[in-house]
Amino acid sequence: MIHHLKGKLIEKNPTHLIVECAGVGYFVNISLNTFSKVPDAENVQIYTHLQVKEDSHSLFGFAEKSEREIFRLLLSVSGIGSSTARTMLSSLTPIQIRDAIATGDVPTIQSIKGIGAKTAQRVILDLKDKILKIYNIDEVSLSSNNTNRDEALSALEVLGFVRKQAEKAVDKVLGQDPALSVEETIKQALKNL
Repeated sequence: MIHHLKGKLIEKNPTHLIVECAGVGYFVNISLNTFSKVPDAENVQIYTHLQVKEDSHSLFGFAEKSEREIFRLLLSVSGIGSSTARTMLSSLTPIQIRDAIATGDVPTIQSIKGIGAKTAQRVILDLKDKILKIYNIDEVSLSSNNTNRDEALSALEVLGFVRKQAEKAVDKVLGQDPALSVEETIKQALKNL
């Protein structure tokens, strides 16, 4: 119903924005991802999703249409509500979520606070085909990228780093440039460890 808001940014917090449009102040729930992308400028444009329930109307805002699309896909999964979807988009970027679903990467989805193994598997099961179709992703290209990630993680573990720390460093590096070779990924990850 409300596609987007374009107006004056009155307040900016990690969990919400208040945007004034034609004299009306809208309380907009946001993810940390959107918080980091919304400029501190006076005028902003936010893509929105209006959730209507019996007892409330909630407005969710997104800096990019792609994030809103992932949010809506997550809401279509049984057991994932708006707060869980927002937590997922605060923990991982929309691209990381998209790629984790497309490659069937349960540990990445499960690394999000409040997401257990069954929920992570359900998200992947319900959304994998939709993600591959919507984004026209070739599964082969993603699996090679995942192989590079796995090889880099193995190498860092051999060097004595804890898996959890190594995963964070590698994911950060690959999040910035997914096309890096295994060697470059390891070099960049070592700088972050």
